[in-house]
Amino acid sequence: MSYEHSEFLADMLRKLAKLDYIRPNEIPNIDLYMDQVTTFMDTHLEATKRSEADKILTKTMINNYAKNNLLPPPVKKKYSRDHMITLMFIYYFKSLMSISDIQSVLGPLTERFFSGSGSISLEHIYKEIYQGERERLPLITKDIISMFKKAESSFENVSNEEEKEYLQIFSFICYLCFDMYMKKEMVENIIDELNSKHPSGKSAQTKSDKADKAVKPVKSEKPVKSEKPVKSEKPVKSEKT
Repeated sequence: MSYEHSEFLADMLRKLAKLDYIRPNEIPNIDLYMDQVTTFMDTHLEATKRSEADKILTKTMINNYAKNNLLPPPVKKKYSRDHMITLMFIYYFKSLMSISDIQSVLGPLTERFFSGSGSISLEHIYKEIYQGERERLPLITKDIISMFKKAESSFENVSNEEEKEYLQIFSFICYLCFDMYMKKEMVENIIDELNSKHPSGKSAQTKSDKADKAVKPVKSEKPVKSEKPVKSEKPVKSEKT
């Protein structure tokens, strides 16, 4: 690949290194109204946008998450720190996982740890997981560079330079996509295993699933009215002789 593409990769890796998550101490200590939540998310996750027109979270999205049991409902129209943390997990999951899969993963988390109901806080869980992700970033960067070099050495026998450059870029995209595909398959297999162990779990069902499974009581048929007894005919008077 050309020098320009090498510089482009270097620039992308620099941006990747700068991607950050919302730290727990950045989340306000007071509960927030919906408008405050969307403003906060837009401000702190702006670096993850692909284009300026992209929306991080909208009111409609948040309402739908609550309707689908991904997010516990707000209290008096206000969202707590645990609400914010749950929304952050949803934001990172939603580009890779289906709504039902996110529900299967987050359901047990919110049931056990939301609002201090578990042995540790949701904030502690969030902090530890994303700290681990930051520590993995150098390994991810190294793997991306390895795939780029592999693509760069491909199609050496193609004489047309323009075609060769395109095929090398195409190879790099394929390597990245295959990596994502394999990891996505692994995630889905893990979720299926979780669901198989807890088939009746509340977190494994969406509202629509519940609605489909709910059996409406069958109305009993009205009793058939018994036929009225047939009136006996009047006796025929005998003729006078």
